Amino acid sequence: MKVIRFCILFICGTLSLGLNAQQTPGALNVFQDSLIKISARVTAAQSDAQKLETNGSFVKTLVEALKMPHSFSYPFDSLKNVSVIQSPDQAFRILSWYVLLENGTYRYYGAVQMNTRSGPLKLYPLIDQTDNINDPNGVTNNQKWFGARYYEIIPVTSGSRLPYYVLLGWKGNTQMTTKKVIEILAFDKDKLSFGAPVFDGKALKGKNRVIFEYAKSNAMTLKTDMKAGLIVFDHLASFDPEIKGKFEYYGSDGTFDGFKIIGGRLKLQEDIMLNNDPDENDALYADPKKNIKPIRKF
Repeated sequence: MKVIRFCILFICGTLSLGLNAQQTPGALNVFQDSLIKISARVTAAQSDAQKLETNGSFVKTLVEALKMPHSFSYPFDSLKNVSVIQSPDQAFRILSWYVLLENGTYRYYGAVQMNTRSGPLKLYPLIDQTDNINDPNGVTNNQKWFGARYYEIIPVTSGSRLPYYVLLGWKGNTQMTTKKVIEILAFDKDKLSFGAPVFDGKALKGKNRVIFEYAKSNAMTLKTDMKAGLIVFDHLASFDPEIKGKFEYYGSDGTFDGFKIIGGRLKLQEDIMLNNDPDENDALYADPKKNIKPIRKF
């Protein structure tokens, strides 16, 4: 009789867990639909005050969604305004986004969600303090965040040293310039920090993060190249050699630099050559160094 009772309880418990697992994605789908609608209202708002107030509702709803069981594995992939990236070791993920203000500047929002498996939500809110950070090279924390919309995470380990993570982020700046950033994220027990002096190379001594700034009308490459084993980026230079330090005149000069992770540090590699896989459109490329016009095949 006891065996039968145990079996009944076990089956009921298993069914209950299965039902909860089925209900969670459904509930998160509802949350995501709500977030999409709120996000549209943020974009359509007519003033900064309305945008920020509506975004406050977005933040509140997102936190409620993340409190749901198993929310860490929910991708929020229909929420196009939010970048959701997970660390390769599945230890955490970062959700980040921005609000474009009337004067052409940006306000950033985000959170680091730890992977607690089936445990309670462990969340670090990211508070954008860009306007209040006097030294953009300083080591900060989640309460004093140099805001950005992150799109890539690269883990770094070296021997017995605490691991850290390299974050690549886009940082819309003003009506004149855009920024990108190589940020360093580290965890120490229940605290996290942004920025660390892990960069080696010319003019990089004491750098805790690397910030690129360039003309808003231009684009800049900043990504990992798995084949080369590097974090690669465009070398930026002024369009006019006589104008330096005015970043609205900066853009790529057609060359690339990179960082290679060696011994737990990011070592600068200058003027690197990137070899892309052969492509059927290669014949359409005109090499500016050779001044050769492409041969069109259509």
